[in-house]
Amino acid sequence: MFESLTEKFQRVFKTLRGEAMLTEVNMAEALREIRIALLEADVHFQVVKQLTENVRAQALGQEVLASLSPGQQVIKIVRQQLLEILGATVTKLKFASAPPSVFLLAGLQGSGKTTTTGKLARWLQKGGHHPVLVSVDVYRPAAREQLAIVAKAVGVPIYEDTVSTTPAPLAARALQATRDKGCDVLIVDTAGRLHVDEELMKELESLRDLLHPTEILFVADAMTGQDAVRSAQEFHQRLGFSGVILTKLDGDARGGAALSIRFVTGQPVKFVGIGEKYDQLELFHPDRMVSRILGMGDVETLLEKVEQAVDREQAAALEKKLGTDSFTLEDFREQIRMAMRMGPLDQIMAMLPQVGPFKSVQKPSVDEREIARLEAIINSMTARERRHPQILNGSRRRRIASGSGTTVQQVNQLLKQYDQARKMMRSMSGRLLKKQMGKFSVPAAPS
Repeated sequence: MFESLTEKFQRVFKTLRGEAMLTEVNMAEALREIRIALLEADVHFQVVKQLTENVRAQALGQEVLASLSPGQQVIKIVRQQLLEILGATVTKLKFASAPPSVFLLAGLQGSGKTTTTGKLARWLQKGGHHPVLVSVDVYRPAAREQLAIVAKAVGVPIYEDTVSTTPAPLAARALQATRDKGCDVLIVDTAGRLHVDEELMKELESLRDLLHPTEILFVADAMTGQDAVRSAQEFHQRLGFSGVILTKLDGDARGGAALSIRFVTGQPVKFVGIGEKYDQLELFHPDRMVSRILGMGDVETLLEKVEQAVDREQAAALEKKLGTDSFTLEDFREQIRMAMRMGPLDQIMAMLPQVGPFKSVQKPSVDEREIARLEAIINSMTARERRHPQILNGSRRRRIASGSGTTVQQVNQLLKQYDQARKMMRSMSGRLLKKQMGKFSVPAAPS
């Protein structure tokens, strides 16, 4: 989502790093570029104004002006200001002292509330909770049937009541049923509208007063930009929600909603949806988001994905191979498969830093349809060729291309990708990835 904004920030920082010292003139030009970049990313104008004013005040202070690396100091200041806008820490869900906790999801029609209800249920399940779902949307055709399909897909119970024709009695009976089942969370999927209206607000207020929810979560479509911010303002003024879930953060929107909602409403973003699958809901980490916006990558999230996808023994074996420079094409094939288990490869590659020790590493563009072709090429090699790719001369490459239904150029491209991946993984293994499993390597993706 933030590719364009990241690229523009990188240009500004590169220009500042080339300056011998900061002056009011070059700082004014840098701030103008930052302001334009943020506005083009659909960030709320009040957010842009406050951020640039704060950066100006701090960047032109004596400590920064006298610094031997003023460009780096400005990056540090911008990072701190973005953190203040997004919130410095993760804001977790609150749970009732006496179960069940009630989570009320609200938002406009089409924002993704029903799918997000299922994602949240899956996330709670992983944390050891036992949620129950209920839809109180008695207006939209098949709304309750849609949630029933979602509940079945994620494997959680749903309270179904075909008798109730109004939301309040339906919600009350669902709450009692949740208690009777001994479950600890009730997630309420409410009705939405294409716009904010008085009828919708009164209905949500009555549900709030009846259920006394532990959390009221506003579900906002990040693709709608400033419209999401405006609707969030109106919902919060009437409903007083406690947090935001941003959906479709994996889309090609400009990202302004993500940078604006907390500032405008004063309420934190608690979760972000990063894909259509039910396990693609993540806690929102402001510091990681800021690092990605500034081109510093998101190694912490990458580590978490690696830990979920990588077997500990495989990691240790791979680390040993990298240390002895014996990483083979068979290992490369396994790394590609492992990367696929971690999620969309474009998202994985976006987590790699664009500055610091990796600024010279060109991030490949990823087409997941190429994976089958890559595997076909590797599978067409003999075991000896996979383990000793240096023996692949012209005649062997022609045979492999014929056997895999590809061209010699595509075989050459794979070998080049393999060599780049081996270098990148060895570098990352030595510099970054140290966690509970010890050091291990991040799978590289093909270009």
